[in-house]
Amino acid sequence: MSSEDALQPDIIRFAPPALPSLPPERVPYDGYRSQRTPIVIDNGSTTLRWGFATFDSPYAGTNAIAKYKERRNNRLLMLFGEGIDSESGAKGQAKTPWEGDVLLNFDALENALDYAFLQLGIDTPTIEHPVLMSERLCTPLHSRALTSELLFELYSVPSLTYCADGIMSFYQSNAPSSSPFRSDGLVVSMNTASTSVVPILDGKGILSHAKRIPWGGSQASEYMLKLIQLKYPNFPTRLTTAQTTWMVHSTCEFAMDYQALLRRLKDPIQLRSCAKIVQFPFSVPVVEEKTEEELARIAEKRKEQGRKLQEIAAKSRLEKLLQKESDLQYLQTLKDSRGTEGKKEWATKLQAEGFDDDAALADVIKKLEADLKKARKKEADGDDLVVEEPSFPLLDVPDADLDEDGVKEKKKQKLMKAGFEARNRARKEKEREKEEKDREEKREEEERHDDLDAWASKRRQEHQVLMNRIKDRARRKAALSDRKSAAAQARMKSIANLASDDRISKKKRKGGNEDMFGADDADWAIYRKINTAVASSDEEEDFSQLQAVEQKLLAFDPTFTPHETHASIASQRSALMTAFRPPYEEGDVEGNMRIHLNTERWRVCETWFSPSMAGIDSAGLGEVIHNILTRFPDSEKSRLVNNIFVTGSPSQLPGLLPRLETTLRPILPPEMPIKVTRADDPSAGAWQGMARFARTEEFASVGVTRQEYDEHGPERIRKWWGGNWNGGFIA
Repeated sequence: MSSEDALQPDIIRFAPPALPSLPPERVPYDGYRSQRTPIVIDNGSTTLRWGFATFDSPYAGTNAIAKYKERRNNRLLMLFGEGIDSESGAKGQAKTPWEGDVLLNFDALENALDYAFLQLGIDTPTIEHPVLMSERLCTPLHSRALTSELLFELYSVPSLTYCADGIMSFYQSNAPSSSPFRSDGLVVSMNTASTSVVPILDGKGILSHAKRIPWGGSQASEYMLKLIQLKYPNFPTRLTTAQTTWMVHSTCEFAMDYQALLRRLKDPIQLRSCAKIVQFPFSVPVVEEKTEEELARIAEKRKEQGRKLQEIAAKSRLEKLLQKESDLQYLQTLKDSRGTEGKKEWATKLQAEGFDDDAALADVIKKLEADLKKARKKEADGDDLVVEEPSFPLLDVPDADLDEDGVKEKKKQKLMKAGFEARNRARKEKEREKEEKDREEKREEEERHDDLDAWASKRRQEHQVLMNRIKDRARRKAALSDRKSAAAQARMKSIANLASDDRISKKKRKGGNEDMFGADDADWAIYRKINTAVASSDEEEDFSQLQAVEQKLLAFDPTFTPHETHASIASQRSALMTAFRPPYEEGDVEGNMRIHLNTERWRVCETWFSPSMAGIDSAGLGEVIHNILTRFPDSEKSRLVNNIFVTGSPSQLPGLLPRLETTLRPILPPEMPIKVTRADDPSAGAWQGMARFARTEEFASVGVTRQEYDEHGPERIRKWWGGNWNGGFIA
């Protein structure tokens, strides 16, 4: 494989995530009837997993419900999990029991439990099995009380036990098969809406030292969505959090050193090489093929339309040219009459014509002469052939001797004669400019032949002046986008001055007609100053001169390389932006939809260690672990860091384990060993640990029975090593 092939970005096709799998064969309920086999429910905010404790794998489904009325049979349906995706109208009505990381919607929880018990085949009026249900770290007391009330009052369960999901996943991977659970470790549970860190010593969670970060998989998906929307504001398809969740799990990874990675990615080549392209489905547009006769007919029609448009444009240009010539002639006559007028009369005459002084009149005349010169040159560019002067016989005939058609024809001939004369003047002006240009080129050639170094130095100085002028113009445009810059404040001052026009009294403004903009020619200069969209009149000329100078230097100066040209410098500056968001290649199919992910692949994961990047006022994962470890002596700290256990679906992102070890190594003594492991099944590990514990004899002694519920109410809490509370009875 060549080095160029190695730098090519990977292309992955977007595909919906795989649905959670159900057990291959449904076990009949008759085998569990009256057996009081525990039911294990992992109530996750994204996925609900349930099953009997003897199951090898649980039932699973998206933890959401939707009430949907089927139009065909006019029936009200209750859909759960992936069944919601089968009906497009039900997606907008889907509800989940969770709001972030708190269980709030108990109607949805009730419907989800109904579905779970039906899938288990339970056909009795009440649930005759003990229930073991997971909950988040630091679950509010009222949320647990409402859940207990739901299970005891509605389903009449014989006993109910709550456990922390992260601790049970740790139990599944670290509990011995025979001896009591006495393992040590530090559990990092990365959930959907939060990340919790729980120290465990002698098989007991030290919840008084546990910490939780308000950042999880759902926030990472939303952050990825915002980054893509910022990068592709006009993407043709509306992105969803489900799609960005798939992107996070398919493309993102943790960086060992995020800042060093960013410094390396400043190189556009490296940025391109690390990119992953997400290819979205699209339909190839169907191009209707036309016959040669149809193509020829269309081409002829377009040619005819173009000819008509050219005639209309030429006529319009000619009329404008004649009008400018007439205006220039009038103003020249006005200027020539300066000597025949008195000072007071001349000032009055200027005011009547709309000029403040002689300088304003001279500026307008100068501008008209420049516009006429440019227009004549443009007219002459398309008419290089010398034609004989046509005859205009009606110009010498008085209007009184002509009928109505003759008068119209005379006006037409007058316009044609004026256009012919204007083209002749433009042609002569072009010939004069060409002669002058030939003399200048000859003089420059002699200068270059006599002293090449001096000629090259002069051209380089001219090149540098033009480059500085273009840079200053670009800098001024960029400054106008910053409202705190001096240029933007000067622009606002000009706008304020226009708003407070004092050329008309406030009394007259109240009567209307207060808009005096345009009464003075200076207004249009202010307009060009405050309007950032108006290009400078010298900008095009500067670029043209710069290109001509660069061509001469490239042709005759051996020290001037193509890398010093304006185009090369501009492309180098934009190379990083082009690598960050590459444009579509030439010849790409219209409608093709791709998303290039480069820095986002590490930036999304870095938020677990720096939540402030996403606007979250919280400590990162490394800082939280350090804060927890400082509460323990070195002997216990060594037992904790020797078994750092990560679990949860986001923990499957590549690079997490070495990143945790790299983050914690500098804050620990060199002789203290660190071991970071991941759960065998980060997604279902909590359910497996719960099912394993439910099969032990200890399970019967840690739950709240129906008798205790009837006596103490739903606030009854029992303290045990895998629970979420420090226990006792709370009134």
